[in-house]
Amino acid sequence: MFRQYKAHPWHGVSIGNLYPEIVTAFVEIVPTDTVKYEVDKDSGYLSIDRPQKYSNVIPALYGFLPQTYSGQQVAELCNKALERTDIVGDGDPVDICILTEKDIVHGDLLVKCRPIGGFRLLDNDEADDKLIAVMRDDAIYGKYHRIQDIPSQIIERLKHYFTTYKDIPGSDKRRTYLADIYDVEEAHDVIRRAINDYKENFWMIR
Repeated sequence: MFRQYKAHPWHGVSIGNLYPEIVTAFVEIVPTDTVKYEVDKDSGYLSIDRPQKYSNVIPALYGFLPQTYSGQQVAELCNKALERTDIVGDGDPVDICILTEKDIVHGDLLVKCRPIGGFRLLDNDEADDKLIAVMRDDAIYGKYHRIQDIPSQIIERLKHYFTTYKDIPGSDKRRTYLADIYDVEEAHDVIRRAINDYKENFWMIR
């Protein structure tokens, strides 16, 4: 039987049975996009968030992990790592960047990938982790298993994007702050915690 309706990419798609080592991600944005898209939480359709202003373009596939949620458990890990107590989860699915040598020309698709680390990003004192992954079986990036293996130029491009993509020209105030870069083991921990947070907050729709 075919589905009558498209599955909601956040609530209706599985992260996969091999998590946290292999996960299914939903891609919202690709490097050629000059508009920032994000999933409308009510309908599941891609919506235009804002134009990609100021020549700031994502240097990798970008999206989120289905059936994850940045809530209490994700925030606890962030607070522990930074020796703080005031950070909360941002209330969104966990974001993920996927490195691949292939030219993917549009989003709104599912990609199987292997997490290798992540950025501990804070957005107005909310935990906004950005997991870094490689596309499964990618001819170039598939050989990388830890974030330390990735060429430094690629990491610097990702860091620059995430620490500036919400900045307003002429303003000295930065909304996002990169507090730390973590390895594959902690990325796996973030995924497990985010799945638990999702189950605690969305038990009624499972």
